[in-house]
Amino acid sequence: MRQTSTFSLSKTLANSILTHLHVLYGDAAPDIFVTLTEELGAFVARHPEFQLPERPQTLSEKDSILITYGDQIQAPGEATLQTLADVLGEHLAGIISSVHLLPFFPYSSDDGFSITDYLAVNPEMGTWENIHALRQNFRLMFDAVINHISVQSDWFHAFLRGEPPYSDYFITVDPDTDLSSVTRPRTHPLLTPFETAGGTKFVWTTFSADQADLNYKNPAVLLDILNVLLTYIAHGAEFIRLDAIGYLWKEIGTSCIHLPQTHHIIQLMRAVLDAVAPHVLLITETNVPHAENISYFGDGHNEAQLVYNFSLPPLILHTLHTADASAMSRWAASLSTPGDETSYFNFIASHDGIGVMPAKGILSAAEIDALVQKTLAHGGLVSKKTNPDGSESPYELNITLFDALSDPNGDEPQEIRVVRFMVSQAIMLALAGVPGIYA
Repeated sequence: MRQTSTFSLSKTLANSILTHLHVLYGDAAPDIFVTLTEELGAFVARHPEFQLPERPQTLSEKDSILITYGDQIQAPGEATLQTLADVLGEHLAGIISSVHLLPFFPYSSDDGFSITDYLAVNPEMGTWENIHALRQNFRLMFDAVINHISVQSDWFHAFLRGEPPYSDYFITVDPDTDLSSVTRPRTHPLLTPFETAGGTKFVWTTFSADQADLNYKNPAVLLDILNVLLTYIAHGAEFIRLDAIGYLWKEIGTSCIHLPQTHHIIQLMRAVLDAVAPHVLLITETNVPHAENISYFGDGHNEAQLVYNFSLPPLILHTLHTADASAMSRWAASLSTPGDETSYFNFIASHDGIGVMPAKGILSAAEIDALVQKTLAHGGLVSKKTNPDGSESPYELNITLFDALSDPNGDEPQEIRVVRFMVSQAIMLALAGVPGIYA
């Protein structure tokens, strides 16, 4: 039986949510609003603790976030998530304030980012109880990988069978459609054919043939995803990382990135969380040029509280390779946020490669190419994206930060390489914002 409560939205938040729903779904908005508020009321009834006045979260210069996978530390006969909780609790409690636990869900590819079940913990890592143990000493960040889901998921299998409601959970497009305007972060075909109960259908797959994009034009998808976020919060998430969020909404004939509807969805999420879990912060992951990246701050009060500072990694590489800090100094001096509710998430290494697109407009084309050539010389690889004219451009440097900074086959003493690496970390830690330390 659904739990009920006396929960009611403030007029401001109710108007905000309804406005976003009208933009997204037109005349269907009032009915969707009723369904959503019922779900929010049920959540508040289950978790009244999130409504306490002291719950809103603040960040300070004392905050830092460790980024790690749930199986990074292993011990014989023990769930890796429990081992992680024990080791971090013993050695980093009181030093690191938060842990970004990279995807710990069942998955089929992409290092955990092709999720087969949003609400389950990968049994090879442990259980929700192990994650709750980690929460005892640290704030937690969970990934919301909500642009796409694995084609091995139950949702997609139901789509293939033509079963409602999942028959409209994914985006299908006539393969003859002109999609040349679509921004492509990869070089593989945008559409992937699948055999369904209704014949061959071409499904929108931004990142790989194993990852099918969700159809947010169907409000049932949005409602399901909001429930996923609320479930994460119930399990202890205080930061929700919106993975690859810039690609969320698709309109044929546009770039399909950073569309107004995408911002409306994030702003709706912010309003929902402000209403039922005001201690939870949104962080957007958009590996794009700086000006586009910071658009996800919104007006400083209505969208993400944190954005990834994607320009920092390539700028640190450039600075340490050239012994010239002028470009990074000019950029750092220009950094600002639209208010005291927002901040940058500073990082220089992650599970992904080092993006070079965020350096556009800060470094010259020749300087970016020098980073590419240095990566290749150090034994790394470079992934590319397809441009609207069919040409390709560098997108990510696929190399560890340590090797990107120092040639692993060079003759430099190891202590010099270590010092260079530590300098890169020191720069990140010194900048205004919340540092993310990848381990």
